[in-house]
Amino acid sequence: MNPFTFTQARDIDAALSQLASGEARPIAGGTNLIDLMKEGVMRPGRLVDINGLGLDRIEDGPNGGLRLGALARNADTAYHETVRSRYPLLSAAMLAAASPQLRNMATNGGNLLQRTRCYYFYDVGTPCNKREPGTGCPAKEGLNRQLAILGTSEHCIATHPSDMCVALRALDAVVHVRSTKGERDIPFADFHRLPGDRPDLDTTLEPGELITHIDLPDADRFKAHSAYIKVRDRLSYAFALVSVAAALDMDGKTIRAARIAMGGVAHKPWRVEEAEGALAGKPADGHAFGAAADILLRGAQGFGQNDFKLTLARNAIVQALTTAARGTDYAKGEQR
Repeated sequence: MNPFTFTQARDIDAALSQLASGEARPIAGGTNLIDLMKEGVMRPGRLVDINGLGLDRIEDGPNGGLRLGALARNADTAYHETVRSRYPLLSAAMLAAASPQLRNMATNGGNLLQRTRCYYFYDVGTPCNKREPGTGCPAKEGLNRQLAILGTSEHCIATHPSDMCVALRALDAVVHVRSTKGERDIPFADFHRLPGDRPDLDTTLEPGELITHIDLPDADRFKAHSAYIKVRDRLSYAFALVSVAAALDMDGKTIRAARIAMGGVAHKPWRVEEAEGALAGKPADGHAFGAAADILLRGAQGFGQNDFKLTLARNAIVQALTTAARGTDYAKGEQR
């Protein structure tokens, strides 16, 4: 591990001042950053401990929604009574992630900043356009079983690993950030990037910006019919091969509106509003769900080892929508 300076920020202004330096990185739970530093993938010259900034509250947000502090721990968020009752989709997604130990350490803001999971990205002995732009993407012809089938580019086929972010994308969350230059809100759809010709950039955060909170709009109409389906190699502590966050606004057996987002298939949480629109006014049945899945997966492409995801993803979408139509199971979380 390279040497680095460690400081503790006494308040948010002090933190932002230190983060204005290009070599500084914030650290809270450190559940991803420390791994990356141990492997030599990231080598920040300074770590700024932000745990003392008071950004750990979960409280009512604007327009009847909910505000999640960036430093609230994943476990505290998932088990928060308001999250469980008003945003069960988010709670279920978060409880499907990682392990209890990691959820107790990981923060909401840090969850959004997880780096994509790819064997070549984590192996500094191999080329990787995400780690060193211009060196190539051996995953396209190599070990790609876990990797993307949507939104890929010739430069990168890595996948975003978060479960929480899949639910936040379905719920139209907004990320609030601050820097020494001011504040701005980033719609969740615009927060993460597809790889394009800059796969080294995972998000649209500017240098020195710090996530302070995440706003959820009012989603009461979707809370009674939601489901998070995560397909993985083992039940405990594994990243998704494919995951689906689905929520329906129902009128009897007819769908008024739908929200569908996917994980494990792209460089960012994947959502296609056209697929949701195709469900409006339709009966909640397998035919309608299959048609929506076909729209969501339009243009999907496998790279050999991950070709199975083309079928798996369609089946997972239909299963998630079918489960959501039956009604939210508030008792389920970790078991999914």
